[in-house]
Amino acid sequence: MTWSTWQACALGSALFAGLTAIFGKLGVAGIDPDFATMLRTFVILALSCAIVLTRGARLPEGGLGLRSAVFIVLSALCTGISWLFYYRALQSGPASRVAAIDKLSVAFVLAFAVLFLGERPSLRTGVGCLLVAAGSWLAAGG
Repeated sequence: MTWSTWQACALGSALFAGLTAIFGKLGVAGIDPDFATMLRTFVILALSCAIVLTRGARLPEGGLGLRSAVFIVLSALCTGISWLFYYRALQSGPASRVAAIDKLSVAFVLAFAVLFLGERPSLRTGVGCLLVAAGSWLAAGG
């Protein structure tokens, strides 16, 4: 199988998401999870700024459109809320089970993509998503 760029990036995302759970579990022990989320956010902001500055990324010629800005802000708000829940879960739950439940996001993404983006997943994709959801449930101790 030849991997495209998006597949390699998605695998990298999964790898680092796995490390996020482990490092987060170790880091949130004994501190307020909201403070941990704030610190995490500052680090990500600094990293993002460094990447933009070193790569020379800039706004498109016409600027950032209102539609793009609104959806990026909504995405950021959802990310922040997700992180707050994630660190609270990690503080008291086992990392492997918290991460397993977190991966139910795959099923939510598929449902939202159908409802809001008009995507039509193949039978294979739908079955795969159901298997991921079932695996999340089993791995979480369901």
